[in-house]
Amino acid sequence: RYRKIIVSFRRRCVSHSRRFIGENTEVVGEQSLTPELRLRLFTPSCRFWTERPELWPYEDPYWAIYWPGGQALSRFLLDHPAVCRGQTVLDLGSGCGASAIAAILCGAAHVVANDIDPMAAVATHMNSELNGLQPPVCLTHNIIGSPPAAFHLILLGDMFYDQSLATSLHSWLNRCMETHGTKVLIGDPGRAQFEEHAIRRLLRPLAQFELPDSVREENYGLSCSGVWSYTPEL
Repeated sequence: RYRKIIVSFRRRCVSHSRRFIGENTEVVGEQSLTPELRLRLFTPSCRFWTERPELWPYEDPYWAIYWPGGQALSRFLLDHPAVCRGQTVLDLGSGCGASAIAAILCGAAHVVANDIDPMAAVATHMNSELNGLQPPVCLTHNIIGSPPAAFHLILLGDMFYDQSLATSLHSWLNRCMETHGTKVLIGDPGRAQFEEHAIRRLLRPLAQFELPDSVREENYGLSCSGVWSYTPEL
């Protein structure tokens, strides 16, 4: 009986979250590096773009922004589908789920989207449906530091925004690579925390993309975003 009550409660929570996201985001397609993807995002026409922040009823909505590192990473996958075709893929810090969706479109065998905000999982489901896809598996617990799972490929977009997080990521990624031979791709527009971290010298550049004007305006003038391969043997 209690299990049924819990399941029913979770379903109501998801239903409420889906309704909230649907009412407070806008479907965006063209103004990004991946115009072929449709995503529910915050735009100037959304209520909470100008509403008082304290009225927002959830955690900070990082899932409602298509960050430039994630855009570059998703663009790279779509341009090079062989990178993840037939692979097991983890999109770490998945946010709106764009890179996970790109991996699915490229023929990945199994995709997991991980973000500690439960709203990101709901948004990822909705964005997958927008693109006519079955959603990836969505995990909402913090897996950084846990025993490394056997993924062929780990994707990280815009995850190097905090020094302590970057350091814990560095250690965990090393364990994943040493244990399973996992490949790691990182997308970042060159923020200071990324450029100044020790991991930066272990990265091999794969691609650089000019950001659209609208993305530059939303990201304090950042003009480019790149994709790197994590190569500790360097």
